[in-house]
Amino acid sequence: MLLIYTRTSSSIPLKILNIEDGTVLKFFNHLLHRNKKVDFIEQFNEKLLVKQDGENLQILDVRNFQLTEVSSTEFMTPSAFIFLYELQLFLTFRNRSVAVWNFRGELVTSFEDHLLWHPDCNTNNIYITSDQDLIISYCKADSTDSFSEENAGSINISNILTGKCLAKIKAGNFNEQKKTWKFQNTITEALEDITALYYDEERDEIYTGNRHGLVHVWAN
Repeated sequence: MLLIYTRTSSSIPLKILNIEDGTVLKFFNHLLHRNKKVDFIEQFNEKLLVKQDGENLQILDVRNFQLTEVSSTEFMTPSAFIFLYELQLFLTFRNRSVAVWNFRGELVTSFEDHLLWHPDCNTNNIYITSDQDLIISYCKADSTDSFSEENAGSINISNILTGKCLAKIKAGNFNEQKKTWKFQNTITEALEDITALYYDEERDEIYTGNRHGLVHVWAN
């Protein structure tokens, strides 16, 4: 567990505790750029990520205090993180875009078709499989899709390591299966303003709920 104390003008005191018994594992001061806002401090196992406004991302290994920096032009402050423990990678979310990074500060994956619905990242609409190989998200529908309406998105399934879109649930998918307006309207409504998404890996079913109070199950 990471404890962050009130910063001084040029550093911030940090303490890492054993979460089971409270033993202090590390206590140190991390140097900061004066008069620059701290955008975030995140701990992922032995790695500490520190970013200040307009400055490079710093990745500190707290075991040996080895420091890696990533240019602020390459890594801009995200709105959210998801740490992929099995892969020792982390996902970042910024302006609807998703990216995968390693702790050497290298971009591992950018996604070809995974533009999130919410610009500030609503993680209720994102699911990572237990093997950490797939990301399932509520995304913006294709602007060229004639079946998509302004409030309807799509559910995109992508490979985390390749960035390839493997499958997509959208209103247009169902056009040839059932052409009645009633059915099309139901699919469109189900894909409008989704507020929660969950994938049952055993049943291979995706569950979604939206602001209209509708709950849907998507299955093969």
